[in-house]
Amino acid sequence: MAGMAHRMKAHPAYQDWADVYDTDCNQTRDLDAQLLREAGLPLEGAQVVELGAGTGKNTVFLAEQAAEVVALDFSSAMLDKARRRKLGAHVAFVEHDIRYPWPVPDRAADVIVSNLVLEHISDLEPVFAAAARAQKPQGWLYLSELHPYRQLGGRGARFERAGRRVDVETHLHTVSDYVNGARAHGYELAWMQEAAEATTAAPEDVLPRLLIVVFRKAS
Repeated sequence: MAGMAHRMKAHPAYQDWADVYDTDCNQTRDLDAQLLREAGLPLEGAQVVELGAGTGKNTVFLAEQAAEVVALDFSSAMLDKARRRKLGAHVAFVEHDIRYPWPVPDRAADVIVSNLVLEHISDLEPVFAAAARAQKPQGWLYLSELHPYRQLGGRGARFERAGRRVDVETHLHTVSDYVNGARAHGYELAWMQEAAEATTAAPEDVLPRLLIVVFRKAS
């Protein structure tokens, strides 16, 4: 049994988590990957920007269809794992904090994908502003986040290190924070999904695990 929990800032936590991120039991990570693959995004031949690429588990799927993927993450340790996948010359893993202007040209992205990232960012405004600048007209913005109900129940990104639980610092965002934040930058809501596992034995899993919000750029 793990000892007392330790709270860490997101960057050092993900640096530390990188070694075991792919092999740890992580239902949230796995459900997120499943739902991205089922989302039906127009990825074939697309220019894709991925936010929070991590070890590249979702990048593998994106790279199979997209013409080009720019995969951003602030953790060098996570990206070291991702680059070992050798996904091809059309995939660029870039160390970057998405709270700051992205290394992506204006109106370059057909699809922007963000998975389990925004809970670690207190102010979403710079992220939506950067997305709007980088997004092509009629492009797609796909957000997959830990459901706010689950955060209110005390759940969040966490892992074990040396027998101690590490809770990664997170920030609570409501559904309206996502919807209104995107709409303020020219996005229209396309669809939403609240997702839980098909079967579960844990009482807390009655609540949805993930919130998926998908937008279309108006102009």
